[in-house]
Amino acid sequence: QELPRERILCIDGAMGTALQARDLTAKDFGGVEYEGCNEYLAITRPDVILDIHNKYLEAGADILETDTFGSTALVLAEYGLQNRAYEITKRAAGLARQAADAVSTSKKPRFVAGSMGPTTKAISVTGGITFEQLIGHFKEQARGLGDGGADALLLETAQDTRNVKAGLIGIQDLFRETGIRVPVMVSCTIEPMGTMLAGQTAEAFEASVRHASLLSVGLNCATGPEFMTDHMRSLDEVACAYVSCVPNAGLPDEEGHYLESPEKLAASLERFANHGWLNFVGGCCGTNEKHIRAIAQMIDGKKPRVPKCARKTVFTGIDLVEANDDNRPLIVGERTNEVGSRLFKQLITDEKYEEASEIARRQIKHGAHIIDINLQNADRDEIRDIDAFYDKVIRKVKVPLMIDTTHLASIERSLTYCQGKSIINSINLEDGEEKFAQVCPLARKYGAALVVGCIDEDKVQAQAITRERKLEIAARSHRLLTEKYGIAEEDIIFDPLVFPCGTGDKNYVGSAVETIEGIRLIKQKLPRCKTVLGISNVSFGLPLAGREVLNSVFLY
Repeated sequence: QELPRERILCIDGAMGTALQARDLTAKDFGGVEYEGCNEYLAITRPDVILDIHNKYLEAGADILETDTFGSTALVLAEYGLQNRAYEITKRAAGLARQAADAVSTSKKPRFVAGSMGPTTKAISVTGGITFEQLIGHFKEQARGLGDGGADALLLETAQDTRNVKAGLIGIQDLFRETGIRVPVMVSCTIEPMGTMLAGQTAEAFEASVRHASLLSVGLNCATGPEFMTDHMRSLDEVACAYVSCVPNAGLPDEEGHYLESPEKLAASLERFANHGWLNFVGGCCGTNEKHIRAIAQMIDGKKPRVPKCARKTVFTGIDLVEANDDNRPLIVGERTNEVGSRLFKQLITDEKYEEASEIARRQIKHGAHIIDINLQNADRDEIRDIDAFYDKVIRKVKVPLMIDTTHLASIERSLTYCQGKSIINSINLEDGEEKFAQVCPLARKYGAALVVGCIDEDKVQAQAITRERKLEIAARSHRLLTEKYGIAEEDIIFDPLVFPCGTGDKNYVGSAVETIEGIRLIKQKLPRCKTVLGISNVSFGLPLAGREVLNSVFLY
């Protein structure tokens, strides 16, 4: 964890390329039925795997990746080896550990990164697996890697951020179970069209996984370094973690051959090093020990990247949305809400989920930046509706989602469908800290922002009306969330509450002004937090024409 501040570390090259160069036969793989299962070679030909590791170490690699890219039971099932997944994973990690330990010195320590590929299922794209099943597969793979001696776990070649989130949760579950923690690294694959297979950009991906306190976030595979330039620049500008870059040896030709020479690959990567964008660098598909030797020589003496950690309020679905002065106010579409829309409620009741998801798309066309989803209905199974509706809506909208439900199990189920950094709506102190204690762990587990209402347990006036009460509750909530529950300031969105100002009720006389002034006080005291309002509440009870005018003036 300290070395990447001192120098750029070199990761090894491709395992697949090195194995192809050995001209292995079915016998080497243990039989025709296992031919092509590179992970099984850790059992059948450990000498070959060790030799490849040794060649990369001789070339100057600081970090070896284990031969476990596809060692989950999910992938090994294609060869009938699913029951041996743990054995294969642990053995492969042990081989890398053996090779690294043999040449490691205090001056040049060598490390083992446990390779965890994306599996054969991209849950948002291919389906065919549940989020919970993915968590289990990644957890057992991490267990084998840890027991085999890996120094870090590397979720690599990520194509779908939901897969990555499942992997991160599986890893954290293992850490809690064993009491042992190692650094976690994540690397996504940006396709030539500029996004991951499931749609996110590098910047949106970083925002979606930042909550996991990663050692590094980066790019690997897919393209050569030339096509990675803009994405690397973006990661450098925003990432709190160290940054890695592990490109292919250029783009493959029509026959799948990678033609970029070691010298050219190192020269391309040198631009990134000179810009100060790198902490880890290595080679992916098409690279061999010659490429790694050229990279290791190139980075020698070059200064590593210093993490910048941009403290911004951002939300992501597939696309990234930043809450800043240039685009305020962000509009939250609330028609996909069973409480607020009779049409939506009827469509869900009739189980017309496809038509219901079109409402979300229409809201975006009319200017919504975020979509609020509420599927609470006392007459229906909310979890069942979440599974059916979210599966449709995430394929139609790219904007961040606001999860609007009071049920804990429903919040978590909804979060499993969110690629990005969504928003949980909402928590407050009406029942003391109970809601905070229940919901904050979910926000941290999945990486979500929180809407926090200015409500507390006061028996006289639970909902804050005056500016002073709004600030008092916001400040108390902020202190608890940041100091006790580990929520980042920029992930807190205060709802200072809007009350009808035209009802004649003396309790609410002047309440519109109190909300405006309450926001001013909250922003002065808690400048990194944001605010949200249900604007139209201010005009509740007035004629339609009056509501339109009052809403507009109040918003202004």
